[in-house]
Amino acid sequence: MSEAIYTLEATVRNEKGTGASRRLRHANQVPAIVYGADKETQQIALAHNKVWQAQEHEGFYSHILTLVIDGKNEEVILKDVQRHPYKAQIMHLDFQRVEAGHKLHTSVPVHFIGEDVATKSGAIVNHTMTELEITCLPKDLPEFIEVNVADLEVGQTLHISDLTLPAGVESVELAKGEDHDQAVVSLSAPKAKAAEDEASEEADSE
Repeated sequence: MSEAIYTLEATVRNEKGTGASRRLRHANQVPAIVYGADKETQQIALAHNKVWQAQEHEGFYSHILTLVIDGKNEEVILKDVQRHPYKAQIMHLDFQRVEAGHKLHTSVPVHFIGEDVATKSGAIVNHTMTELEITCLPKDLPEFIEVNVADLEVGQTLHISDLTLPAGVESVELAKGEDHDQAVVSLSAPKAKAAEDEASEEADSE
């Protein structure tokens, strides 16, 4: 993916309120805010077509982005996206400023590999989690977390504690305690085999 996708031109907007935001949208602009880093919240506007192109890439949601606001660069992460209920339109964006020495609290996608191996016998891979909430310094922010399920056995479940996280990256849930060690992915028997086992169990109980 081109690094240009991670850079968006923006302008400061002085008008606030619903009416001002509506006018921006009619002009193919996206109203947004930038906050954090002990600075004042800034109201900005971005070109909708550029935002739409960027949001089609998964990395847009987990990568550190650069906003060029009236010529000045601001490093941020995307914290919230509001979409129109039925139109292909981004209604509003929230960005949080990034500080080099301060940890980020965000979510990154989980990518599963090795599924072709795990499902050779007809077994079914069940994704319980598609993104992971993490904390890390900006320099350590991964674009995604990779989970290899090739060696997963039928009936086995991988939990957050089973994942190998990149250096400097911590799971928010695990930091809360062992009882927050959520399931990430599991492998279940083929449907036909599961039905046979169930029938066998019922016969044994008669």
